[in-house]
Formats: sequence, C-alpha cells, structure tokens
Amino acid sequence: MTGGSRKTTVTAEMVASGDRAALARAITLMESRRPDHREAARALLQELMPRTGKAVRIGITGVPGVGKSTTIDTLGSMLTEKGHKVAVLAVDPSSTRTGGAILGDKTRMARLAVDPSAFIRPSPSSGTLGGVAAKTRETMLLCEAAGFDVILVETVGVGQSETAVADLTDFFLVLMLPGAGDELQGIKKGILELADLIAVNKADDAGAKAKAAAAEYKAALHILAPASSTWTPPVMTISGLTGQGLDELWTKVLDHRKRLEATGELAFKRRAQDTKWMWALVHERLHERLHHDPALRQRVPEIEKAIADGTLSPNAGASEIVKLLGI
Repeated sequence: MTGGSRKTTVTAEMVASGDRAALARAITLMESRRPDHREAARALLQELMPRTGKAVRIGITGVPGVGKSTTIDTLGSMLTEKGHKVAVLAVDPSSTRTGGAILGDKTRMARLAVDPSAFIRPSPSSGTLGGVAAKTRETMLLCEAAGFDVILVETVGVGQSETAVADLTDFFLVLMLPGAGDELQGIKKGILELADLIAVNKADDAGAKAKAAAAEYKAALHILAPASSTWTPPVMTISGLTGQGLDELWTKVLDHRKRLEATGELAFKRRAQDTKWMWALVHERLHERLHHDPALRQRVPEIEKAIADGTLSPNAGASEIVKLLGI
C-alpha cells in the first residue's frame, strides 16, 4: 500500500516483518490528513487487522509529576529483559504554534529509547478530547501487527484523558503520589471507578507516606462497586525509579488478563471498544466535513452570524447544517 510520496510508501508485509522504519512510516501515513494518505492508511490497516489483537494493552495515567515516564522506562526495560517487545505510545501536549509533538518522551525514557526491543512513538494530541491522540488506536494496532506484544499508552494526565485511554486498553493503571490526605478529596470518583490497579509511586523516598496513601485509596475503593465481578482493583506501592514493586505489578496485569479471558469479559470489552471507536470516527469525519467541505465552509459562518444576530434560532441553524451534511 502506498501513500502519496516515496517517504510514506509502506506495505503490510513490511510492517508485519517488524521493520521499524516501515512501522514509523505507516504511523506517519495514519496520522496524515491528506485524503489520498487516509485512503491508503485505511486499506493498510484493514490488511493488517488479522495480525492484531494479541498484545497486552495497558493504559497509564496520573497527574503531571507523578512519574509516568520514569515508571514506563523502568517497567518497559524490565519487560524487554523478560523477552517481550514493548511499544510505548506517549501522547504529548501539542505545540500551540505547530501542532506537532513536543518530543520529550525519548529523553525521559532514556533506557527504552535505545532498547532494540522497544519502540517509542510520541504523538501530538492535536487538541483531541481526553489527551489521547486522534490516531492512537490505529497506531496501537500497527504496533501489534509489527510484533509488539505489550503496548503501553501514556496519557498527558490532564482532565478527561482517563475515559479515553480506558476505552483503548485492557488494563488501566492509575499512578498516584504519596501523601494522599486532603488530596484524596480532590480525586475524581471516575478515575477510581476506571482503575484496574492503583499504584502509589515514589515509595523509595516516601515509604511511610506511600503506605498511608495506599491504605486511604484502598478504603476509598471499598465504597465503589468494581467494574468486573471477577476483579477487585488492588492498591500497591511502587518505585518507578528503582523498580520496587514492578514485578508484582506485572504479575497483577497477567492475573487480570487470565481472569477476564476465562470469563469472556476481555473479548466483550474489546468488542465494545471497537463499537465506541467506530462512532468516534463517524463524529470525527462529520467534524472534518464541517471544516473542509467548500459548501459548508461558506454557509456555516452565515448561519453562525444569523444566530448571533438573533434572526435564526440555534435549533433552526442546527437543522440547516444537518441538511447540508446530507443526513
């Protein structure tokens, strides 16, 4: 399958062979906004779909400063030493001037950046709701097709990213800072409801505080109904810096997968995610048409002006836009 230039030419065979340069080009093709590139990207992904779905997909979130990148670097290095191939999809805040990714992740993940069994892909979030890049799901599937069996998705940790990343992954890891106390009051209930495991990080230099925080989060989880009847989210203390607790964390991830596979919940969860993603793509494409269709680009500002002037109701304006979309 080809893009529109030599630089983006890539085939399914090239990606499936594990060619890292081909994988990088395939992801670039997937992220392109050119219509011919998008068509080529869809065909490429469709061809690779039978090779996807076998990886362990882990979403990792937490407030800025909690140590996500350090934890991923240590965890990923531990997993490659065990023989795994690890892909890290690190969604960066977009540059406000260029819309490109701020390529800080490769410097924060120094060991994985030079590990031949790891692949790090920073992607611009491009203003996407939830801080998850618009093409993160497709990138994840391409990495699976290229033979990566563990996918770690790191979010920017700003607001609504939790739901978005939970809808992409099998296991949702929430990193917390030690010293919960009053901070517990400010934690959104939604994060705790989505978590498959809560890990209090930085236990190496705040041991007592980390243990106290873990006890408080454990108590908080008791008042919430778990998302799965077969899995109660554990709370543990770790150190992303020293690797303390990461072996146990990985054991929990595998235990979670084993239980959900046994009950059929994992397959059900992934099917539900696929359906949600289809609708997200429908909304994205409708939004694109609003901004790129010549007829709509001309008429929409007129409708907006009429509503602002009070000569057209929002309801009537919405109906006219929907009619222009041909719905």
